[in-house]
Amino acid sequence: MRNLTLRKPEHQDASDPIEYSARSIDFRAELRDWLANNAPVALRDVDVPRGPSPELKPLLDDWAAKLTEARYMCVAWPEEYGGRGLTGVEVAIMNEEFARARVPRLTRGMGESLVGPAVIAHASKDQKSRILPPIINGEHVYCQGFSEPDAGSDLAGLRTRGDVVDGELIITGQKVWTSGYYEANWMFCLVRTDPNMSRHRGISYVLLPLEVEGHPNGVEFRPITRMTGKALFAETFLTEARAPLENVIGDLHQGWPVAMTTLGNERGGSATTQHVAFERQFWRLVEKVRTRGLHEDVRVREQLAWAYERIQVIKATGLGLVAELASGRPATSVANGSTSKVRWSEFQQQFLEIALELVGHEALVTGEDYALSEWQEEFLATRSHTIWGGTAEVQRNIIGERVLGLPKEPRPANQEGSR
Repeated sequence: MRNLTLRKPEHQDASDPIEYSARSIDFRAELRDWLANNAPVALRDVDVPRGPSPELKPLLDDWAAKLTEARYMCVAWPEEYGGRGLTGVEVAIMNEEFARARVPRLTRGMGESLVGPAVIAHASKDQKSRILPPIINGEHVYCQGFSEPDAGSDLAGLRTRGDVVDGELIITGQKVWTSGYYEANWMFCLVRTDPNMSRHRGISYVLLPLEVEGHPNGVEFRPITRMTGKALFAETFLTEARAPLENVIGDLHQGWPVAMTTLGNERGGSATTQHVAFERQFWRLVEKVRTRGLHEDVRVREQLAWAYERIQVIKATGLGLVAELASGRPATSVANGSTSKVRWSEFQQQFLEIALELVGHEALVTGEDYALSEWQEEFLATRSHTIWGGTAEVQRNIIGERVLGLPKEPRPANQEGSR
């Protein structure tokens, strides 16, 4: 083992197990050529953080504008709504090619992945023409107003009230875990508009502007600071916030199916490309190990081998999903979603534990004003990954009951209806 060399392998296309269509092959060639001529050198190998620095933001804005002009935003949307109508396989190809070019593939965030699909599926023709273009061009940036402090994971138990007054919804209540609030100017929100209807009815899905004619619209964010020292989400207090009824997606009181469309896209994940970021982080750790002179230590090499093997399993799982899509067979979304969530979230936690050990004494102290190194911040951030998006325990229940067909775990009656 001491005679082996820690060497980063050359890039390989992830196409071997998949028979791509002629259209997919042509798209890969087109995109690869475009990236060769347009990928910004200044953003090479940059992992885009939430809340980028003042120095990085203009570079990202310029790159986003160039991607928009070339129609590489909202690519999975149908062409009639400004997208490209890309299939799941083609989106995976796009992710692969951006990774190959070593530049970030920017998106329009929740507007692209969550609001857009719900609007396309449930909104009127007029609503689509009003709502979708500002998402594509980056004018409207969304945050999510679903979770509430008293409802937990029971989305149907929401209490935020929406009263219909003179053609508007007047919204009062509280939301929590609002991610991306710091860059949003719109919120997609669930409110209870008829308290006399059943739990899953009487709910409306509304698009709420955070300002009206340059003035605050009754929305107050109170940042929640994580143990990393950053506040990437917030509590949200709504006090007579106003939204026109024309911003209700789907019929009034009938927002549950719209919400399920949004949640279906939220839980879709990125199983086909998760390995890309993991591999970049892995090789950065390998370089750190070399600089510390630990690369000949057998135990260290075993730890790194374990991490690399897990990343390849995550990668293979993603390729399996792409192969299903390419073959025309329906992807096993429940199995893929739950097993992938357990695998990558637990891997990240274990990998960062190894990383802190190998980084050494640098991991024990912070910088000025609690400044954290890459490894310290990632270690703290990953502590929550087995909780959000469905805890590891819940995911294992789903795998056992819905995938393997094992007997269901007994649940109290008051958990019925929990999402």
